[in-house]
Amino acid sequence: MKDIQTKLRQAMNGVASAGMQACGMDYKLNFGVSLPEIKKIASLYAQDSALAQRLWEEDVRELKIMATLLQPSQAFAREQAERWLAGVRHMEIAGQYCINLLQYLSFADTLAADWILREEGFAQVTGFLLYARLFAGACRLSSRQSRVFLNAARQAMDKGISCSQRSAVSALKRYGRQSRRQANRVLHCIAGYAACPSPEKQEFYNDIKWEFDYYFGHE
Repeated sequence: MKDIQTKLRQAMNGVASAGMQACGMDYKLNFGVSLPEIKKIASLYAQDSALAQRLWEEDVRELKIMATLLQPSQAFAREQAERWLAGVRHMEIAGQYCINLLQYLSFADTLAADWILREEGFAQVTGFLLYARLFAGACRLSSRQSRVFLNAARQAMDKGISCSQRSAVSALKRYGRQSRRQANRVLHCIAGYAACPSPEKQEFYNDIKWEFDYYFGHE
């Protein structure tokens, strides 16, 4: 821990740290270190569950991200995934949790399906971000699972701009890119936004439609 903290202090970027603080990223400590540099420092250490747990428990941006890199996925149980979820307070940490660790778990799809239905804390945000990662891979939903996912995403978007809305849009785009049929299901789900009086909701629809038109072409 001491060695890692020393390396982070040496790589500290005060301007980046202040900028993050101004944007509401309130940690006990934030070194402002870039993601590539955090990964470079993490690569100097072997994966270790005990070390990762200690890192995660600290309210320090870089240590939390490093924890997701140093935790062996094969030794990460569902119960621990839930405990770590309670420590997610920022969109960036939710994203790094998904990218570096959660997407590699054998039960990742189960976590995503459960968390998108939970609105407390960052559970829903993390669930949608995890689905986005899984949809970019081999994850496919059954008809029933698709209905639940689309309904949860629509409800998150109905509430307006938020972390949940942004993560839901990301997941919808990845889901729709799996096939033109799924893209059409997404557009049907949010069809009411196209002529909605709210410019915000019209933008949601146009953004997602443009994504699919660009990806599939105007077929």
